[in-house]
Amino acid sequence: MSDDPIKDGLMMIPYGFYSITSRHGDEINAMVANWLTQVSYEPRLLALGLQKTSHTHALVAESGAFTVNIFNKQDADLIKPYTKSRAKNPEKMSGAKYSPAPVTGCPVLEGAAAYLECKVVARHDAGSGYSIVVGEVVAGEVFKPGDAGDTLTLPYLGWSYAG
Repeated sequence: MSDDPIKDGLMMIPYGFYSITSRHGDEINAMVANWLTQVSYEPRLLALGLQKTSHTHALVAESGAFTVNIFNKQDADLIKPYTKSRAKNPEKMSGAKYSPAPVTGCPVLEGAAAYLECKVVARHDAGSGYSIVVGEVVAGEVFKPGDAGDTLTLPYLGWSYAG
């Protein structure tokens, strides 16, 4: 415990660890994100927190689409190549193995347990250097059946991005 109970409380939230992929024209990107949650059943909506200076934010703003690639704990090494920003690793997509999602063409990364393809229905400037992007899930597929307990999370990795 620290001297900051708010931070301590935020650290208790078991954030997932996903790869968000985007595409605009011939430009593609994959990044990792953990600020993602479902916010509606009908229609099926996801809210995603995206840093406004990220390459993905620009691609999503231009294309109006993104895909959430969900990985299992056992496949943690498959997502790690996408942990560095495009600025720090401009060639990170050169060796990426993926196929285009059927509706938007955003990358579906090889090895993902599942994907959820989304079309943006709203964006909100959170006033903190981040935007909240709301996407309607328009397609998806499960490649490796399982449940939420199998899904890769920050606590499983021993990492933290909260507080």
